[in-house]
Amino acid sequence: MIKFLLNQEVREEALLSPNMTVLNYLRTKVKKAGTKEGCGSGNCGACTVVLGEMVNGRLEYRSVNACLVLVSTLHGKQLITVEDLQGEDRSLHPVQQALVNHHGSQCGYCTPGIIMSMFALSKNRPQADKQDVLESLSGNLCRCTGYRPIIDAALSLSTTAPYQDSFTRQMQSTIDKLNSINNEPASLQLNNQSCFSPATTDELAELLLAHPHARIVAGGTDLALEVTQHHREIEILVDICRIKDMKCINETDHYINIGANVPLSDCYPILNTYFPDFGEMLRRFASLQIRNQGTLGGNIANASPIGDTPPLLIALDASITLRQGSDSRTIPVEDYFISYRKTELRPSEFIEKITIPKPEANKTFHGYKNSKRIGDDISAVCGGFYIEIEADTVISARIAFGGMAAIPKRAVNCEQSLVGHSWNLDTINTAIAALESDFVPLSDFRASKAYRQQIAANMLYRYFIEQQNSHFTTRVTSYG
Repeated sequence: MIKFLLNQEVREEALLSPNMTVLNYLRTKVKKAGTKEGCGSGNCGACTVVLGEMVNGRLEYRSVNACLVLVSTLHGKQLITVEDLQGEDRSLHPVQQALVNHHGSQCGYCTPGIIMSMFALSKNRPQADKQDVLESLSGNLCRCTGYRPIIDAALSLSTTAPYQDSFTRQMQSTIDKLNSINNEPASLQLNNQSCFSPATTDELAELLLAHPHARIVAGGTDLALEVTQHHREIEILVDICRIKDMKCINETDHYINIGANVPLSDCYPILNTYFPDFGEMLRRFASLQIRNQGTLGGNIANASPIGDTPPLLIALDASITLRQGSDSRTIPVEDYFISYRKTELRPSEFIEKITIPKPEANKTFHGYKNSKRIGDDISAVCGGFYIEIEADTVISARIAFGGMAAIPKRAVNCEQSLVGHSWNLDTINTAIAALESDFVPLSDFRASKAYRQQIAANMLYRYFIEQQNSHFTTRVTSYG
């Protein structure tokens, strides 16, 4: 059985398919049809809802795509939908009223999702600026109204005196209920489908030994597509949302350790502090709804050749800790990928944490993403560059690309053509030529082979320009 809050109502569900999405649960089981179904793949935001969750003793609100959240992950959380914002007297919530006042809705299909994104923003950042608003709405498509009135509505909520609503008044009650629920076990089973929800890594390790072919669900932003887009039935799921030590970030003098189940939005502050280009990449990673659910460990585990974080992690010489039963081993991220969608992961083994070395003197890291639009898009080519230069000579170089091969991969020949040589244009041109022996990219609907090869070369050349002329603006995202 799972237990959660639907607004303020405690819900207990025992007979649900673990494959059911929150979107289908709302629309078919509790008849809350305000949450709309659009794309079914997390791209349009029409199904946006808000989850309230206890994090380090505080109640945090996150906007998520209901079409990609499986019901098993609701245990111990508060689920808030657009219907829940209205008062008992049917009066509009301040967020809803703001959208009315600024004429922010026409056909209205996208409006519930936009309202929920605005609600989460107003709770998390009461004094939000325009950049905050744009980020919070980046995963919500509107084809009728146009974004100016929607943005104006969101900005009108930015104030030094946040509004008081039922969620504010009932916050302590909500916290008490969630803390009580979080101490209870959770599982779901219906027919031949089961979902287990361990509370510790030890419990997870034991479950996977007993069920070596079970599928792990963390954020589920990739796994859920198998259900919603490919109509597959996953028989055994293991939901790791309750495992606190896999949702922790800690630092040592030389390393950053990130639990495999840390959402990408929570990875942003620390990675942006030490590696600003990594932070910039995360801001362009899908939408906020996806980043609030998707995890760093999941982005590695799914072994996509066009995942955004693996090339950067490889360039930074990051490693992952893998656990099977009571045994653990640590391998470089680059060794995790074997061939297309095939990894080093053994049966019953899982990624426990990611370890990233902190920056070193004389080494400069840059990461670049090429896609058809700036945000909420998949890479055609993604590159990570970590190069050490002393006395105008290249001492070391780690360069990795996604989108150039069947796996995220280092450009070994390119690196070798740089190390030991002077940092000048002749060396760069030689390294660019070496890239052609490192990769034979494919042509697909995102980019042709020739385009990918040229983009990879351009990224290395851009790195050189930025190192030589830091005042030059070379990035589209730098323009105001």
